[in-house]
Amino acid sequence: MDPATLRVLIEATVKIALLFGLNLTVVAYMTLVERRVSAWIQDRRGPNRVGPFGLLQPLADGIKFIFKEAILPPHAHTALYLLAPVIIFVPAMVTLSVVPFGPPVELFGLSIPLQIADVDGGLLVILGLSSLGVYGVALAGWSSNNKYSLMGGLRSSAQLISYEMAMGFAVVGVLMTAGSLRLDDVVRSQMTHGWNVLWQFPGFVVFLTAAFAETNRLPFDLPEAESELVAGYHTEYSGMRFSMFYMAEYANMITASALAATLYLGGYHVPGLARLGLSPNLAALVQVAAFGFKVAVFLFLYVWVRWTLPRFRYDQLMNLGWKVLLPVALGHLMWVAFIVLAGWA
Repeated sequence: MDPATLRVLIEATVKIALLFGLNLTVVAYMTLVERRVSAWIQDRRGPNRVGPFGLLQPLADGIKFIFKEAILPPHAHTALYLLAPVIIFVPAMVTLSVVPFGPPVELFGLSIPLQIADVDGGLLVILGLSSLGVYGVALAGWSSNNKYSLMGGLRSSAQLISYEMAMGFAVVGVLMTAGSLRLDDVVRSQMTHGWNVLWQFPGFVVFLTAAFAETNRLPFDLPEAESELVAGYHTEYSGMRFSMFYMAEYANMITASALAATLYLGGYHVPGLARLGLSPNLAALVQVAAFGFKVAVFLFLYVWVRWTLPRFRYDQLMNLGWKVLLPVALGHLMWVAFIVLAGWA
């Protein structure tokens, strides 16, 4: 193996390990954030027994899941029942690989991009991988041999079809102005023309609403509505198999938040940073921190909305997707096309 290939392999391995570890850590502590924010909203204390300020609560939860008995329901389709959590969890962890977290940094005389895979169709990779999760949900619902689980899987499939189109049209508006499917090009386009949220606000609202629906979060958590379906598609799961569904939900939240920050809030761009005269590496650290802050704001919004808004009825969910979001997304797309043709962007 020649030195150049070895360097690329080592660089990719290190970045994958760091991103995977960071993603799992954020997923673990999002469970703590969820509980603490809900306690704050409801005027409670929340977890405060395991470790200082409850900081070791995610570790205690992880140990509990590891040692909890995993039950295989009778008459379940064993192969698909065991495969469904994997189909949901793996794409949720992989999708962040094409998101740029910051500009390239200089280390040991080498320029290292803060992105695992800088591919031409990066956005298509994210949309394609995120769409695979619904197969895991549908298989979990069908293979469990439980009518409540099956209904949750069917609801998730219909929900994906309803909101994926509106999300796609909203994203197309961003791609038209950037002229590229590479997420790094989308960020650089916003450095020149301003953040997309300022003049593509309807598309931003459509994208954010569809992202809530795609991640099955309140008020769009109909596939696992406890008041109707016990626990929905993962009713028959326990132990680590259940925890994979749980972790996949938070991992998808992180991906959706990172994508929203990249497409509409300039990604790692910090306005006016160049005027400070910082060194390239220090400026890159500031931009990475800014990107992390933007993602954290969206994650907090996810939790805030969950403990603020009630769950929609299923007919309201479908009406919102087909009769509101889709027409708004189409109208917004025509507006962005007019702007691009007029040369204003």
